[in-house]
Amino acid sequence: MWFREHALILVLFALYTGVLVHHALIGQRRTRDLADFLVGGRSLGGIILGVSFFATYASTNSFLGFAGRAYASGIAWLLIIPTAVILSFVAWAWLAPRLRGVTETLGSVTIPDYIGFRFNSRPARFAAALIVIFSSFLYMTAVFKGIGSLLVELLDLSYGLSLFVVVLIVCLYTMIGGFHSVARTDFVQGILMTMAAVLMFFLITRAAGGIGRLADLAQIGDGSLARWDTAQPLGILIGVVFASTVKLVVEPRQLSRFYALETESAAKSGLVVSTLSFLVVFSLLAPLGLYAHFVIGQGVADTDQVIPMMLSDPAIFPPVVQALLFLALVSAAMSSLDSVLLVMASTAQRDLLGLLVPADDRHAVRNTRVCVVLFAAITAILAIDPPGGIVELTSFSGALYAACFLPSLALGLTWRRGNGAAALCSFAAGGVTLGLWMLLDIKGMHAVFPAMAISFAAYCVAALMAPEAKAAKGLFG
Repeated sequence: MWFREHALILVLFALYTGVLVHHALIGQRRTRDLADFLVGGRSLGGIILGVSFFATYASTNSFLGFAGRAYASGIAWLLIIPTAVILSFVAWAWLAPRLRGVTETLGSVTIPDYIGFRFNSRPARFAAALIVIFSSFLYMTAVFKGIGSLLVELLDLSYGLSLFVVVLIVCLYTMIGGFHSVARTDFVQGILMTMAAVLMFFLITRAAGGIGRLADLAQIGDGSLARWDTAQPLGILIGVVFASTVKLVVEPRQLSRFYALETESAAKSGLVVSTLSFLVVFSLLAPLGLYAHFVIGQGVADTDQVIPMMLSDPAIFPPVVQALLFLALVSAAMSSLDSVLLVMASTAQRDLLGLLVPADDRHAVRNTRVCVVLFAAITAILAIDPPGGIVELTSFSGALYAACFLPSLALGLTWRRGNGAAALCSFAAGGVTLGLWMLLDIKGMHAVFPAMAISFAAYCVAALMAPEAKAAKGLFG
């Protein structure tokens, strides 16, 4: 009975899994050394990486979390659209060509080893690796929560079984095919997600009574949904928006796409594809939580359930469309999980274990595959009882990356001054400020802004007080 009821979804899911296996086998054949496994041998074009850059960001956070936040915060959440578009443009126009050239010169394949090589500092590399792994656990927990909730609603599976299914599939194609598999899978997933965004916007706005229903938001409750002064201070909301999107210029899973570019000039096509994808898809997804007020009413306590509640209603989404959207949303989750898993595993092997017990490429790839399975299992366990909502977890992860890594990336690529002490000082200053600001619950401004300011100041002071790193001579002349 269960198989018959969910036959269409199961058939599509089986076909999709077959595509993933195919990509995994292609990736396995093209993996000859560690650079192939981690960054595709720096041989991929801008178009495929532009789609991959978009797809790896647009997880269940974008489809479920963003709608939930719009449902709670109102029109002010629409700031997520221009913010994401601008940061995507900055990432590809400014950061991509510089990072591609510098990392090839340094022989870097991870963000922690870039920091270690750029500043000639093993302690900074080790500390960066710990930050990456901790932040990645937070992000993956949020994505697992999103995909688990979706499978519960659409397939009537238990939450635990839903997590197990996703972990099994993502682990298999990631550890077998590495970056080649991940990038090609992301390309397919990006197309599916774009189609899903169009369908969801059309059907939800139709169920709400048309696109123009947003004009009626002012009549709901105290009317705050239609004003910029939302239930939380605008400064806090802007901080959440920024922390959720700054990952585009600072998070390792996003930056790894720049490592994989075949040439620095390939970034031009990546810029166009990625930025247009964010503009179109986020313009369709961000308002869905606003329209939900006219579809499911008020008072949804767990706003991460707003989209799953509408998706499970056959009056809004016919069964065939439900099946297609289910596939697309699973794609959204997997396109992020695979990238984060690969980043975590490569960081653990190359920048933690590899510093203590050096290994040749064959053993390093094997160890990385083991880490993929280990980290996926740990995160799935954490996701059984997550410490926060989807947007809260992902925005904190992004804020931590910005507070710790942005000075070392932005200044390390453009200013010859800088050393291990500067990197470590910025890590400590940014991370501590972020934590204390949130712990003390200071109102009016999101913690990411003071944390970034103090992190930049700490980097600059330490850089000026000590000699520049030796690597600067090779990079800046």
